[in-house]
Amino acid sequence: MKTQTTFPAFAISSEIEDAANTRIAQYPNDQKRSAVLPLLHIVQHKFGFINREATEWVAQKLELEPMQVHEVVSFYPGFREHAPGKYHFRVCRTLSCAMAGSAELMDRICELTGIDRSNSDSHHNPIAVSPCGLWSVEFAECLASCGTGPVCLVNDDFHEDVAPEKAENLIGQYNN
Repeated sequence: MKTQTTFPAFAISSEIEDAANTRIAQYPNDQKRSAVLPLLHIVQHKFGFINREATEWVAQKLELEPMQVHEVVSFYPGFREHAPGKYHFRVCRTLSCAMAGSAELMDRICELTGIDRSNSDSHHNPIAVSPCGLWSVEFAECLASCGTGPVCLVNDDFHEDVAPEKAENLIGQYNN
């Protein structure tokens, strides 16, 4: 079964174009390449991830080669090259959270949402998506709350002290 996506197809609207032009204008003409991160954030916020067309559009806007933009996308783990689910879980895996049960939390989230992580890896394709496209998971490096682990983000919502036995309640907050 093909995974469904909850994000719109890549198409630049006047709103996106205006936001990009505003960001580019914040830099001197000879340094507009510095707007690559803000433009990538605009694209990912709207479309959920950064695909080849988005990379080419950003490159064209900044007068760069697409590979120069792809290098930025593939370097920063906050940028996604594959569509996440509607509700994307980023589970902290650094030492404090690992000792508090983050691996078990990840396993429980996957069990409850039907996600198979066997085809995901830590860098090139860290996201695993449920067959319905509603849920996705990936491990994250430190989410900066070492004393309250395990912690996770669900989209942009921060959750602390999420023991594996609390996973079902957490998922229930988003299952609408």
